[in-house]
Amino acid sequence: MVNMRRLTISHNAYVLLKIHPHKLQLHQHFFPSISGLSKVSNSSTCLTHSLAISSQWVDEAIVSRLESNLQQLCSGTSNLVRQGKQVHAQCVLHGLLDNGLLGPKILGMYVLCDSFRDAVKMFYQVPLHYTMPWNWMIRGLNKLGRFDLALLFYFKMWTCGVSPDKYTFPSVVKACGGLNNVALGKLIQDDVLDMRFDLDMYMGSALVKLYAENGHLQDARLLFDRMSKKDCVLWNVMLSSFAKYGESGSTLKAFNEMRNSGIIPNAVTFACVLSVCSADAMIRFGSLIHGLAVTSGLQFDPHVANTLVSMYSKCRWLGDARKLFDRMLQTDLVKWNCMMAGLVQHGFMEDASNLFKEMISAGVKPDGRTFATFLPSVTDSMSFSLGKEIHGYIIRHGISLDVFLKSALIDIYCKCRNVEMAYKIYSQSSSIDLVMSTAMISGYVLNGKANSALEVFRWLLQEKMSPNSLTMASVLPACASLAALKLGKELHGKILKDGLVLEGNVHLESAVMDMYAKCGRLDLAHQIFRRMHVKDAVCWNSIITSCTQNSKPAEAIELFRKMGKEEGLTYNRVTISAALSACTDLSSLQYGKQIHTVLVKSAVDYDVFAQSALIDMYAKCGNLKLARCTFDNMENKNEVSWNSVIAAYANHGCLDETLTLFHGMLETGIHPDHVTFLAVISACAHAGQVDDGIRYFHYMTEEFKISAKMEHYASLVDMFGRAGQLNEAYGVIKSMPFQPDAGVWGTLLGASRVHGNVELAKVASSYLLELDPNNSGYYVLLANVHADASQWKSMRKIRTMMKERGVQKVPGYSWVDVDKSTHMFVAGDGSHPESAEIYSLLENLLIPELRREGYVPHPYIPVHPQLNSSFEFRLTYDRLMKMCSGIMSFWQLSGRRQLSLVRLFLGGGWIFTKRFFCAFIYCVVQSYKVDKAEQNASEKLAMTVAVVKAYDNATEDIKEIYTADLKLQNIIDSPSLDAACRKIDDFGTKKNISQLDSALVLLPSEAWWDAKETNMTKNEV
Repeated sequence: MVNMRRLTISHNAYVLLKIHPHKLQLHQHFFPSISGLSKVSNSSTCLTHSLAISSQWVDEAIVSRLESNLQQLCSGTSNLVRQGKQVHAQCVLHGLLDNGLLGPKILGMYVLCDSFRDAVKMFYQVPLHYTMPWNWMIRGLNKLGRFDLALLFYFKMWTCGVSPDKYTFPSVVKACGGLNNVALGKLIQDDVLDMRFDLDMYMGSALVKLYAENGHLQDARLLFDRMSKKDCVLWNVMLSSFAKYGESGSTLKAFNEMRNSGIIPNAVTFACVLSVCSADAMIRFGSLIHGLAVTSGLQFDPHVANTLVSMYSKCRWLGDARKLFDRMLQTDLVKWNCMMAGLVQHGFMEDASNLFKEMISAGVKPDGRTFATFLPSVTDSMSFSLGKEIHGYIIRHGISLDVFLKSALIDIYCKCRNVEMAYKIYSQSSSIDLVMSTAMISGYVLNGKANSALEVFRWLLQEKMSPNSLTMASVLPACASLAALKLGKELHGKILKDGLVLEGNVHLESAVMDMYAKCGRLDLAHQIFRRMHVKDAVCWNSIITSCTQNSKPAEAIELFRKMGKEEGLTYNRVTISAALSACTDLSSLQYGKQIHTVLVKSAVDYDVFAQSALIDMYAKCGNLKLARCTFDNMENKNEVSWNSVIAAYANHGCLDETLTLFHGMLETGIHPDHVTFLAVISACAHAGQVDDGIRYFHYMTEEFKISAKMEHYASLVDMFGRAGQLNEAYGVIKSMPFQPDAGVWGTLLGASRVHGNVELAKVASSYLLELDPNNSGYYVLLANVHADASQWKSMRKIRTMMKERGVQKVPGYSWVDVDKSTHMFVAGDGSHPESAEIYSLLENLLIPELRREGYVPHPYIPVHPQLNSSFEFRLTYDRLMKMCSGIMSFWQLSGRRQLSLVRLFLGGGWIFTKRFFCAFIYCVVQSYKVDKAEQNASEKLAMTVAVVKAYDNATEDIKEIYTADLKLQNIIDSPSLDAACRKIDDFGTKKNISQLDSALVLLPSEAWWDAKETNMTKNEV
């Protein structure tokens, strides 16, 4: 009786089964791939030992001749199909096909020779009441990859009343595996048990492989344990399954069980276990397995040796990998790919490039995997021309462009800014592929084409493709760059719905966290960070960078500290750069030096990018000397490091040093980029050198063929605006080859306010309120323009517009670091514990003194005629409060911190005179009266020098400042206080001394004069 109780056949399959009740008529349209069959390889298994044909029906000579022909056929000689047809013809000629055994064997011969058309014809001519023809057809359909038809033959076999035998089921289970149909495989297993067949090694291996390869490891292990006999092949199936799903512990445990059971591992076994050691970086255990492979004589087996090279390379034991590599056959392509992959993975791009050239010289022809592995080394070196040459080589030599190679080409073109070529490769693909689409999305995001990245992602969804974790991690930065919070939340919801955020998927969780941070929701980013089960360096880098980018530098520094001390993670160059950026925002030289210490102790000390970030930090914290010292001590300097030091001097207004460094960069052979010229033009703008700025702009576009970007045009507008040439600034904007952004128009608006050009300010604001309608700064700036022109009605109109549009201005604040604590002041703030003393100092001393010396307050909002004079005080007091608070605690700081702090207090727009310095020294003396025990003479001297340094910075003559700076530094570097005082006294004996030199003599004299009233000695001063 036919067992049909578990069969669920689709309508199409049922129609197919109804065509012939006794024979299955196979039409040509069911086998579209038959015409493309290739010749059988020499490794085809032997069909049979011979044709066992009974001598009672045929002549023994004929049978002997047929057996000889079949022996030659199965021995691996050439043109097997032609010889097989000759044997078939002899059987027909002698009428031997009536024999029930000979026909199916001829059928099997055609199957093994991959001549499936002939096998189908033979199938029509043989009796179908026993299993051999059906078994051969199921096996042949499996070879063709037509697993669905193989299963239909199995079902039809039942309907024809033919019961499967033990040779049927391994092929049927293989067909289930080809369709990844575990449920059907379990039904087949039930059939085996119902028919009382034993689960031998062939059938058991097929079922175990089916379950294991589809993730049913528990079912696979249960079936494996039930089998009484296990050979090495079956153990390898189980080991490979554990390794595939990352079950390293189960893999090693099964390997030990295998050895304890007396089964001798073969090359496949060692390759499997070594691959686990490679994936989990278990280099010590892997080296033990290596020793076992040596004792087994399998060290130089191609599979084992290649896996060993891969393991040592991935675990960074590149020396051992290279030794083993050199002892292997030179023609083995896999070993070249493994060695190259290890070099690229660990950033040895130059070594990978040399290995590739060595490979070509050795006559080894690279394949698609070689180029997919090697191309990232070309990308990181940004050698676009070499990437194009490799692409040409691939095309000329007809190397197959598989998915991974196409993705690598897309990646290199995108990273070399040739998005059009990348999209051309992507669009030429005949089928939809998730890997290529992910590479294209990442490329668009990298090149600032977030909308295009989202279009590719939407197309994937329309084509019913399910994005994986890598795809989602690639598209989330597109939402971040567009600040598309709503879309980002939708993607986050899809990630949760699809179960992509599993424990340990740090890369995707970091992308979600970064998206929320860049969309302004740092609270949600912190929430995701706290809930993460596993936090690696990438995750910490993301949250630290997010805090820095969202104006939370103190939180970034605290997270940096926790990452190293509490979590014990190793800092990399991204961590160091993010922390240094936070120090820059805090203007905290103290924290910056601490991070510099961490940098020196870590392996990142010689990283060019980390050192460049260090240069930037020292420069923005006001210490050009340390910035230059860091640059001079760098062993390897690239364009990034040169740009950092050039920008440092440019931001400090040192035009001569900026240009000297620029030409020094050219002399070293390093070509400047757009960042270099942006710094140079900015330096010209701050120095008021309009002609030089224009000259270097043309030098960039004409000599170096660097296209001007938005930032360069904004710098030109700023340069003309500072010089009062507003018409020229407006002309630059109108001549731009692309639409100016809000930054360019904002620069013009600021210049219009400074020079009182209301009409041009209105033009700029009309564009600004359209491009960036939620930026409160532009509204305030425009309102100030109208206020400066006494256009109060227009000013009120702008303020009303802000309220109607819901635009709120975030109050500005100032801060100062005193004794490792930060003091912040905002308008109208009285919460500071020393606010009473600060107000007293401000109202009774500094404000009157500043007015007597001619200081004219320049508040952010001009004083309305109807407002009283106290409005002026409210507008400027937060800056003065910061200054007074610093003065009160000034004696607690070291000399170099005082230099930085006074520069911060008194920078910009102040009138520095003798009387102001006297008032400042008076504050110092008053603080000495409060707590005399904490004072020492060196601090008093450093404080005096700091005030002179502030006066120094107020001078406009650059050469004079530089000369005075050398004198001041000479005083600071004195070996003793007496020596420093003698140097100061020497200035008083000179004739025709400069104003700065006079200040050097004046300030100590005033300090000593005040000191006499407090019984201070000269040495204490």
